[in-house]
This record gives sequence, structure tokens and C-alpha cells, in this order.
Amino acid sequence: MSVRVVEKRIEDILEIMRNPSQIRNVGTLAHVDHGKTTTTDSLLMGAGLLSPKVAGKALALDYVEIEQIRQMTVKAANISLYFEYGGKPYLINFVDTPGHVDFTGHVTRSLRVMDGALVVVDAVEGVMTQTETVVKQAMEEMVRPVLFINKIDRLIKELRLPPQDIGNRILYITKEFNSLIDSYAPPEFKEKWKVSVNKGQVAFGSALSKWGLTIPMMQEKGIKFSYIMDAYERNAVDELAQEFPLYRTLLTMIIEHIPPPDVAQKYRVPKLWKGDLNSPVGKALLDADPNGPLVIAISKINKDPHAGLIATGRVFSGTIREGDEVYIIGQKITKKVLQTYLYMGPNRIIVPEVTAGNIVALMGVDEARAGDTLVATALKDIPPFEKMRYVSEPVVTVAIEPKNPNDLAKLVEGLRDLVIEDPTLSLKIDEETGQILLSGVGTLHLEIATWLLKDRTGLDFVVSQPLVRFRETVRARSQVFEGKSPNKHNRLYISVEPLDEESISLIQYSEVTEDMDPRERARILREKANWDTDEARGIWAIDNQYINVLIDKTSGIQHLREIRDYIVQGFRWSMSAGPLAQEPIRGVKVILHDAVVHEDPAHRGPAQIMPATKNAIFASFLSANPTLLEPLLLIDAKTTVDNMGPVTSVITRHRGRVIDVTQTETMEVIVKGEIPVIESFNISDELRSATTGRVFWSLQFSRWAPVPESLRESLILSIREKKGLPKELPKIEDYISTIA
Repeated sequence: MSVRVVEKRIEDILEIMRNPSQIRNVGTLAHVDHGKTTTTDSLLMGAGLLSPKVAGKALALDYVEIEQIRQMTVKAANISLYFEYGGKPYLINFVDTPGHVDFTGHVTRSLRVMDGALVVVDAVEGVMTQTETVVKQAMEEMVRPVLFINKIDRLIKELRLPPQDIGNRILYITKEFNSLIDSYAPPEFKEKWKVSVNKGQVAFGSALSKWGLTIPMMQEKGIKFSYIMDAYERNAVDELAQEFPLYRTLLTMIIEHIPPPDVAQKYRVPKLWKGDLNSPVGKALLDADPNGPLVIAISKINKDPHAGLIATGRVFSGTIREGDEVYIIGQKITKKVLQTYLYMGPNRIIVPEVTAGNIVALMGVDEARAGDTLVATALKDIPPFEKMRYVSEPVVTVAIEPKNPNDLAKLVEGLRDLVIEDPTLSLKIDEETGQILLSGVGTLHLEIATWLLKDRTGLDFVVSQPLVRFRETVRARSQVFEGKSPNKHNRLYISVEPLDEESISLIQYSEVTEDMDPRERARILREKANWDTDEARGIWAIDNQYINVLIDKTSGIQHLREIRDYIVQGFRWSMSAGPLAQEPIRGVKVILHDAVVHEDPAHRGPAQIMPATKNAIFASFLSANPTLLEPLLLIDAKTTVDNMGPVTSVITRHRGRVIDVTQTETMEVIVKGEIPVIESFNISDELRSATTGRVFWSLQFSRWAPVPESLRESLILSIREKKGLPKELPKIEDYISTIA
């Protein structure tokens, strides 16, 4: 990528940045290997940032070394592109996102800054599970899609389809895509956002060969699909790319059908921000007003070895300048912006200011995290943007150990930086054993994370074989148990019961959080989950990470307020590692019924109250029909009719179940099912072998489910043994001696 060209274009970009109607914020979305980054190369070429000789092969936005080695996007990359269309200049703020299911967290974060999505679909594979996942995510973030059907050359060269069948294939994929819009789009946009081949909202072509067309373009030029096939037969694909360059086709589609920020924010802001829309801030957000109060939504954090942590986000209102002081709502801290940048792929270009409707990178706000809201210091009391909803959870874990014990501190620092950059990673350091555990969405996620760790730190370390993370939960309401403090001067009376699915969903998707207004939270729980009024008002703590709630149902207890924080800390301590196998607890309601608190503060410190809380919770837990939850993956396999039996056989052989089998118009069979993560590690090889390679499939996180009763005890004992715990099931008596 030529920095000289980039610097020349920056001057042009700054000139048009303040006019929202000439801005588009858009990114790629697709299933893995459907050609997003290759497609992006064409846009970079059209903007003068890539040579035509290397476009399509350079994968310019895959600039991290591991991405070039693996030929796979593993993180989102931003670039600001200058184009002219219809005699007017346009600024396209573009985001290239990963397609592999292990990296959907990057997609979630990227969607916050996008108004439109260029969804890329392989012409042969069609709409796959990950396509559905990212489209669903886009609909939740109110991001309008357009469609690019890539790899048309595969239909010509591999499947040897006649012209009419190519046209039918395009129509079929469009119909499949529109069914996703119908399923997931907000009601008011279901019809409006469906894509039409006749309106030029569907492009088709070959990103590798750099050509692309829409039906209106073909009609205008008077050509048919036979014209394209003839170009391939004559070895004249380069001529096709010169006559119908892909970048021009996609640019036309993006500018004509993706809304500018001042239009998109009118319907996106009410969904993403729960503040007063009639206030000065609300009106500025709706209008993407560059002169309004400053509000920025942070989408990602990157570690720069020289500049430290760099925060990237969307300016929804106002203008951010170098030297401005900003307030980070989530962290409750004021910071000074040291520099403002535009991202140009791997390069950050310093600019004096960035206005509403654009994507900015900031140095100096080190405490900011993905999902945080930055505002002008005068706006400290406004609500933040809604929290991001991740579709996958970290369910696979590896232990990491430095070969040289002296490298431990540097290793931990490197891991913490990784978790800041990628919140779908989870780091746990066992203070008793010193064991370092890194959890990720899948094995590839962890493989890439540990590669990045080694590349950045230069350290030698050992990585264990991946282990599946489980969760512990209860299936019944417990009795009330008494937890005594070690000095016997304090008593807490606690019970537990399972949370209902509606409450779990409200917490998981951050509709109910610990830091929201208690009255609003109570109203939502009463109306949507039928909670009792006293319980809804009595919430002390919500564990959003593992989905648990602590409720106070006491009345008139002396000194309880003074020990409340210690009880909450004891609750969080308990939820992070349950009694069955020290796996996190999920979906449990913990209720404090009564308490006896010593009047002397010296006798009711955290060392007394936290163990009392934990012991009462664990005793209650063990009496409430406890079990393990295991993560299940959704498997979506496309194959031929002849191979349907072998595919279903592989699924059922791995403790999976087939949910649905459908036959498409193209005589393919789609098998959908669920399979435990612990059974999934070798399934790729088995599927290929069983079908002699005639299958496309994808796996993604589905849900948590109880392990089969026949496996429960042996699995618990197996996990305990691996962790060095006594190889016997825990008992209530291990934690308390008194039932309240």
C-alpha cells in the first residue's frame, strides 16, 4: 500500500468529512473463505491504494503476519477510501471483518461503527450458517445490507452451468438471503431492506478476477450471461475486468443503497442509545451533527508497541480534536486525547480532527474498552450506548506456562493486552497454583491468540491440549442454609434456585444490568420475566459474565449495609468456580434471607463475611439438584442426497442430534443439528472421509445444555482429577454443619 498516495488522499478526505451525505460507513460480512478480503482489495485498487497487478492476491487488509500465513482474516481492519461518483467525491469508511465463527466477536464490535454491510456469498456454497449469524448480528445493530455473489467463475469452470442456470443460481441465493432479512430484520425494515436484483442491490462477479456486474448494468449494456461465459472461453477475463471493474460496481451499489450517517442514525440511535431523544444530545445524535455535543462509541482496542493502546470508534455526534478532554462513561474517568487518526489499513494517519459520522482512532484513552462510550466532560450523566451482544462464548481453554519462570510477569502482561483487544478471550490466573488459563471461542481462536502472544513477547511457553469449559447450575430450589464466618460471630442465611430462561436472556443480552436504574430494572423483570416485586427491587448484584443474580430479601438487619460489599464479593467469588468441579456457575438466583452481623467492625471484615457467603451458597447449591452444563455447537452441513446418511451418522456418533433436514431447489440437502463441543474436535476429518469431500459445513456456538445424566458423575470426577481436586463428589457437609 503506497503511503504517498494515502497522504495525498487524506487532504481530499478532510475536505468532504464534514458533509454526512457524502459519507458511507460500510463493511464486509460473510462466511469464512467466501472472499471478503479479496473483494476489499478491488475497492482499494479503485481508490488508488493498490496496484491492479496485486489486487485480489495482496489481501491488503490481512496485514497481520498470521493472516497472510493462514490466508484467513482473524481481526477487523479499518480503512478510509476516497472515491468520486457521479461527479461528487465520497468518503467510504470501510471495515473488513473475519468470516470464521471463532472470530465473530470482531464482527460484533465492527457493526457498531457501520451503517451498511456488503454481504459476500460464494456462488457455489450459497448462504451458510455463518452468513446467517452475521446477518442476524447486522439486523440487531440496525445495519442495512447489500449482497455480492462472489466466485461466479466457479459456476462456469467447476460446475459448467449453462447461462440460464447461472441466472437461476443468482436468483436462488438472493431468495435465500432475503429469507434471512425476513427472519431477523426489524419489523419496519423487513420489506425495505430485502435486496432486489432488478434495483441493483445484488452484484455478482469474481473478486479474484476483479470483475462485477448487476442486472441493471447488463440491461444497460445489452449483454447476457453468455457474454460472460464467452469471455472465460476466450481467456479474455482481463478484458471483462476492464469493461466491468468490480470496484465500480460495488461502489455504485454502496453509494446508492447504503444510507449516509445522518440518515442511518435517525433509526440506529433509538435502538442503540436509551437516552432522551428530545434533549440537545439526542437531537445531535439523530442528525449526526458535527457541531453537537461529542459522543463516540468505541468498537475496538489495539495495542501499538510504540503508542500503547489505540481506541477505534464511531463519532456519532460532535467533533473530536487532538488535546480534547473526554469522559469514559464505563470507566468513570476523564482522559486527554493525545492524537487523532484515520486508519488506512496497517497505517494510522494523524489528522487534526474527525467529525460526526466518521470512524476515528484515538491515542491517550488507554482505559477505554470495546463497547465503552466517550463523551465531552460536560456529559458525564448521559446514558452510554447499549452493550454489545456477543453470539459466542469462550468455551475452550488452554493452560499456558512459561519455559523460564522469570518470564511469568511479561507473559501475563502480554495475555492481558490480548484480552483487552479481544474481549471474547477470557483470562484466569489461579492465585493458589499459579496456573494461567486462557479461554476462547474455539481451538483456532486460541491457536491464533497464542501465536500473537509469541510474536509480540518473543517468549517461549508451553500450551496444553485444549480443554472444554463447562458450567455448573441447579435444577431445583434449595433449602435455606446457614453460613458461619470463621470466627463464628456472623451468620448468613441463603438459598439458591434456577433462573428462568427469560431472565437469563435479559441478562445475557444486557437488557438487565447491575448498573442500570433499579426501578427500570425491576420494571423490566416484572413485565418480561414475571418477577416478584420484592425480589426485583432487592437485587444487590448481577453477574453478567456467567448470568447469576444476588437478591436481598432481609428486613431490618443491623449493620447489614456495612457488610453488603463483602457479601457481593463472596457471591462473585462463588460464581467464578462452583463446588462440583470449580467450573463457573450459570443461571442461578442467590437469595439472602436473614443475617446476624457482629456489631464490632473488626469482627465482620471481608475475611469473615466472604467465606460465610461462599459456604452458604455452596451448601445450598449442592442441595438443589446440581448438574454440569456443556456447550453445544450448531452444525450446518450442505451435501448431496447420497451423502445425507453418512453426515447424519457422523453427527449422531458424536452424541449429536439432527434438528432438521431440508432439500434445496438445487437438489442439495441441508442437515442441521447440535453436537457437544467436547465431541467436535475430530469431526472435520470424519465428515470429509464419510462424504469423500462432498460436504460444506460450519460450526457455531448454540447454547448450554445439561450433560446426560449417565455421564454426569464420571465427567465431574474426571474434571476434578485434571484440576488436582479430591476425586470424590463434594458433599453439603464440606461447607456447613447447620441447616437454617
